[in-house]
Amino acid sequence: MKDEPDAPLMALIDRIGQGDEAALKALYDTTSGKLYGLALRVVRSNEWAEDALQDSFLQIWRTAPDYRSSLSPPMAWLGLIVRSRSLDLLRRRKAEREHLTDEIDEAMADTLEGDSPNPLDTSLASQQAWALHRCLGQLENKQREVVSLAYLRDLSHGELAQQLKLPLGTVKTWIRRGLDQLRSCMAGFA
Repeated sequence: MKDEPDAPLMALIDRIGQGDEAALKALYDTTSGKLYGLALRVVRSNEWAEDALQDSFLQIWRTAPDYRSSLSPPMAWLGLIVRSRSLDLLRRRKAEREHLTDEIDEAMADTLEGDSPNPLDTSLASQQAWALHRCLGQLENKQREVVSLAYLRDLSHGELAQQLKLPLGTVKTWIRRGLDQLRSCMAGFA
């Protein structure tokens, strides 16, 4: 085990599983830079990334006894926890914003002219929808299906893989490539 590059991390996780706080600090000192970078890529806010990282290490403390090196390398396991905590934070923040928006909408409903969009808004939305439709049409059928399901039905990568009976890596690759193609295509309409 000492010849494995992951051996020091696995040993720290094992010690954390036994309640060793010093091992948690050592793991944090060793991995927090990379894990913070991952959280930052997901949440795109320094403050939120710090919150997600803190939540992640609390989760690591709680779940370290369940870690099995035979199932996942330590950095992959840690990265999965950070990604999950980061996505959870984004969902919570979105729910908070929606709640505030609903309150503002209710308070302002009587003072605003009406709910009907103005002609300029309608025209812009129509142009964007047309451009998106064109760009989606340029994707391969499977990529289009996966991207559409992911965003229109708000399905996670895991849920998509399960529903479509495809490997998780395939689903992730198709989504990433599809989104890259959509960005490039939509940039031409901007």
